[in-house]
Amino acid sequence: MESKREGKDKFFIVTRGKARKGFARGCIGRVEAEMQKGELMGLLYGGGSSGGNPKSGGMVKMEDTYPLTCHQAQLLLFVSPSSKRLELLCNPQLFLAICVLSQDDLVVVKHKKGHQPGLVRNLMLIGKKENQGDLLMLGFEVEFVQDSNQTVSSKKPAPLPLFSAADIVQVVPAYSVGLGPRWKDSHSEGLNRKAVSRINSMPNMGSRGRQVRDINHVDQSVTPPESLSYHTFDVGSLVEVTSNTGITVYGVIQWMGVLSENKNDWVGIELDYEVNNCSDGTYGRQRYFTCKGGRALFVPLTKCSPDGRFLCPRSEKETFKATNILPVSPLEETDENVPPIPESEALSLLVGKMKGIQGHYNSCYLDATLFSLFSSSMTLDSVCHKPADTEQSISRSLRKDIVNCLRRQGFVPAESVMNFRKQLGCDTFVTEEKDPEEFITILLQRVLCMEPLLKLRSNNDTSQDAYTFQIILDKEQVTQTPTVQQLLDTSFLSCGLKFEEIPSCLMVQMPRFGKKYKMFPHIIPSTELDITDLLYNSPRECFLCGRLAEYECPQCLQDRKLQPGRVKQYCTTCKTQVHTHPSRKGHCPRALAVPAEVPADAPLPRHMMQLFAVLCIHTSHYVSFVKYGPGPRSWLFFDSMADRCGDDHSGYNIPEIRACPEVGDFLSQSEEELVWADPSQAGEPVRRLLCDSYMCLYQSASMALYR
Repeated sequence: MESKREGKDKFFIVTRGKARKGFARGCIGRVEAEMQKGELMGLLYGGGSSGGNPKSGGMVKMEDTYPLTCHQAQLLLFVSPSSKRLELLCNPQLFLAICVLSQDDLVVVKHKKGHQPGLVRNLMLIGKKENQGDLLMLGFEVEFVQDSNQTVSSKKPAPLPLFSAADIVQVVPAYSVGLGPRWKDSHSEGLNRKAVSRINSMPNMGSRGRQVRDINHVDQSVTPPESLSYHTFDVGSLVEVTSNTGITVYGVIQWMGVLSENKNDWVGIELDYEVNNCSDGTYGRQRYFTCKGGRALFVPLTKCSPDGRFLCPRSEKETFKATNILPVSPLEETDENVPPIPESEALSLLVGKMKGIQGHYNSCYLDATLFSLFSSSMTLDSVCHKPADTEQSISRSLRKDIVNCLRRQGFVPAESVMNFRKQLGCDTFVTEEKDPEEFITILLQRVLCMEPLLKLRSNNDTSQDAYTFQIILDKEQVTQTPTVQQLLDTSFLSCGLKFEEIPSCLMVQMPRFGKKYKMFPHIIPSTELDITDLLYNSPRECFLCGRLAEYECPQCLQDRKLQPGRVKQYCTTCKTQVHTHPSRKGHCPRALAVPAEVPADAPLPRHMMQLFAVLCIHTSHYVSFVKYGPGPRSWLFFDSMADRCGDDHSGYNIPEIRACPEVGDFLSQSEEELVWADPSQAGEPVRRLLCDSYMCLYQSASMALYR
């Protein structure tokens, strides 16, 4: 019999998992009881104008939920649709600031088709509390800040607009202007008077007697929050600028230099969102950079400070610790195995800054490899799924601190990665640059004692084991822009190799050596690898007639009259006919081991492997492209060190994940279209994929499940 424990005043939001008795992603519930099986019995709250009345009850897995306070639940309940609730939770710094908003705090809200600064005037209770268990929603009454020197007043002020937590895009805490609170009886537009009430107990942070001006009027006497001597800015640095009214804007430095009428250093900043009176990268009549209209702000360099949203306290010895900030209580640790991120949840959970695995101190090779292997693929899950009595410390660390954390929260702090690196048994993995294949071999072979992923057989019947496969061939053997399929076929035949069995995971290293040498300027990753003709003692069909093949000819591989780049095997009849041609009389076809039980005209299955990730390298820095679902456009780009806040000694790296469906569009073209495609004319993500590919990762879904 299961014991139950009352869950009074405990709330949660469903973050993942399939819909179960009404509990879908983004739904908010109240805990009624916690079950021994790791499940919650809860009541589901509705939303909208009807308020937060419990609609139904049911069971939901605890690991699929995120705990909330009552205040947080009320704020999120007013957010619609439910998907926006999860998007807000994915920005922990912003949500934390929204949860502690005070009266007269300055915020920037989404309004019509742009963004508008305003002052929080009231916290609004929305809905009707008819029963004791009802949960009222919370919204914010915001008074817009005018662009003139003073706030415009009216004898008959219009009702203030009401905004949800998801409408707030920026918070400037503890800022107030000399307007004073205005408690009025009129109800907000579009809402029923009886369904809305004000909370007049919001703490007032006090008036500073300031008047609000245009955001571009930067007071030259204002001292930045921190002295510039502590910071060195470059193009690409994340910065913030505070105007004389106290409004803070955030952005990225896109230009640095001296303007024509000024002798001091100035910067051009691309802001996070559009602001009145900002440009598209022009100042005066001259263009300094290009961005969307209303996002370019030009200010003296001395007015810039590091982006405070990502700053770490100076007292922190390990600066990356400050990045693991959560707006709500952290998820309870669990020993259960968390499945890969589903395609339907990947974008909301992963895309954005401070997403993925945070890089630190030459860790990009490891970050890109782990993200590629474990974010959306389960082909190597057996590596970290060991029985409790045999599980090593490093396997547990990989599973709990990296894989589970990545799949549940979408972010792994650098501290967790550093702890993992220290357990690899070699000090150089903590400090030095490495290559992915070196890390993979050390991890699987020496640390986890896992059997080799690849079992190969050479022409002399010698067996070889490997964890990755390095392409080896002559440049003249394939076309100028080869596919991975062509490279693999040619390399196997040139080296006289076959797979003894279908691998569950095949990691193919491209023919490039060192940091500079690339055999091919562009390589096209094949979305599917056909390894049927590369299997030892496996029945294969004749290249010409489709009957059971009995011979293979390596010399025919590059024959321009016989579809060069494809493996050639023939039945006895076709082998004789093909090699009667004068140019092929010197060929030496070799007999294949044909299973006796396979009929000569029986249809033969093809053995395919699917591309699920590509590791790329440029100037010693590794990044990755990852396919997060079966959809052809489901591609992500991950960089564990996309940006940096602070200097080399007191800063930390900012990882970023971007959706790149254009990669899927390019790779989905037919083989004929890819042959004639010009990679140099492709967009930046596609160009980077084709130019910088280092290792292509393939999986066999059936074999992964089998093993």
